[in-house]
Amino acid sequence: MTERVSPLLAAMTGAGGVVSDYQGAQVVRHFGDPSAEYAAATERMAVFDRSHRARLVVRGRAPGQMLNGVLTGSMPGGPTAVEAGVLGGTATYHTVLTPKGRMITDLWAMLRGDEGEDGFLLDVPIAGVTALSENFQKVLPPRFARVEDVSEAVSMITVAGPGSAGTLSRLALGLRVEDRDLSGLGEGEWRVAGDSVPEGLCVIKTDEVWPDAYNVMGPTASVTALWRALVDDGASPAGLGVWSTLRVEAGRPVFGSDMDEKTIPIEAGIHDRAIDYQKGCYTGQEVIIRIRDRGHVNRHLRQLHLGDVATPAAGTELFDDSGKSVGRITSAVQSPKFEEVIALAYVRRGVEAVVVEGRPVTVPADAS
Repeated sequence: MTERVSPLLAAMTGAGGVVSDYQGAQVVRHFGDPSAEYAAATERMAVFDRSHRARLVVRGRAPGQMLNGVLTGSMPGGPTAVEAGVLGGTATYHTVLTPKGRMITDLWAMLRGDEGEDGFLLDVPIAGVTALSENFQKVLPPRFARVEDVSEAVSMITVAGPGSAGTLSRLALGLRVEDRDLSGLGEGEWRVAGDSVPEGLCVIKTDEVWPDAYNVMGPTASVTALWRALVDDGASPAGLGVWSTLRVEAGRPVFGSDMDEKTIPIEAGIHDRAIDYQKGCYTGQEVIIRIRDRGHVNRHLRQLHLGDVATPAAGTELFDDSGKSVGRITSAVQSPKFEEVIALAYVRRGVEAVVVEGRPVTVPADAS
């Protein structure tokens, strides 16, 4: 597979970004001072390049009808005028499953306008794009739904921190949307200034990290110009290392690390966000409904607070007090927020504690 490179990578390295490989893509790991990047994201404002993710457009005679049988969540509606000169809508979160209910990937979907011409824009994690594209080739009839990879033409950044809403209101939306209105959006809700979503800068509320944060998608030239304007305005460029810390602190799994082709969405705890239990048939639905109504999964993803220990590697096994393996860690970080090491880990159902470096660590109960 050809290594993916963010269209913004040259701008990132020009600003001092240190590049590393991440799941087959070149990404900026940090800009020389991760502690300062974290402080900016949580106290002021930081900007992250997210363009290593893939962006696919699905358009044609009936793309919504075709996607509805593949995506597990509620299909997004098209843009509406929320006020003069401003379009808005809601992107929706999904998984794509095999007939056995296991994940091909997760993704976000938004309808940018007319289905046939503007199509559905899919934001896909780098680890899932190859399998998703192969699946689409099998299940989407080209007469009704054509898929185009627009990752070079359409880019994405994320702006995080207390100053994000006000700055994006000014620099991305031309003060047509007030900062308090941006802050009041729910996850997935978006705004665009102007009369064309594909041509504008789309500001989308995200809860992928715990500070106030917004994804911004749009034409690569416009997103690159916005990134430069944000940095000139005082935003600190930040890399994947700090993003991962903020994500794990928020308890959000990512496909390719905390979820893979063996994962059932219920195991990862994303089913309430990713699955519309009221919709009609989609691939994998029978397994999901059977688990909901008559069964259970044998493991659950949990956020564990490990204390003052060395940060364990992904894949580290977890044991109960008898020495029996009861789980494994998928992501772990030194957390400034919690002042200890925290991890996302799969733990067997019913296990209340695991042993880490000789002491018990409580496993949180299922929030539901």
